[in-house]
Amino acid sequence: MSATPISRFPVPRLEDMPEDIRTRLVEVQEKSGFIPNVFTVLAHRPAEFRAFFAYHDALMEKDSGLSKAEREMIVVATSGANECQYCVIAHGAILRIRAKNPLIADQVAINYRKADLTPRQRAMLDFAMQVALDAATVADADLEELRAHGFSDEDIWDIGAIAAFFALSNRMANLTSMRPNDEFYLMGRLPKAK
Repeated sequence: MSATPISRFPVPRLEDMPEDIRTRLVEVQEKSGFIPNVFTVLAHRPAEFRAFFAYHDALMEKDSGLSKAEREMIVVATSGANECQYCVIAHGAILRIRAKNPLIADQVAINYRKADLTPRQRAMLDFAMQVALDAATVADADLEELRAHGFSDEDIWDIGAIAAFFALSNRMANLTSMRPNDEFYLMGRLPKAK
């Protein structure tokens, strides 16, 4: 494990966190085997932590016309464009697991246009990148293009909202110099030991 700090800002100790935040971190640790640094870094500001993760969960954990893997594709592609090391590494791991594909996260992070994607997924990422990098240019024709690929208006909202939310997340990760956990690097790359 690295001795490099995980943030430029103070990181509270687990025992010093408000009870609701501490409980969430313990649950995450029990599920994944470690606490992703995003949780401890953002716990520096408890009210913002709660708001951030409430919106994150509303976007990323619901059932809709986007699969959980497609949601992660949006995060990885836009985070790569926003040069967010933390989100590319962390969400790349989640994408590999959810897509059951050890190659897809690297492909999407570097250049999704050359990744092994369906035309529907490529259109989804084209739109997500537009929202992440040049939202002022979004026009009705862009939504029509997505509808032609079978996306509902609710799906289109989700694509845009995920891209916009993670633009915030990318900027906060870069502001804090949030370091990815070492555990993320190998997740989903090799078959699980039996």
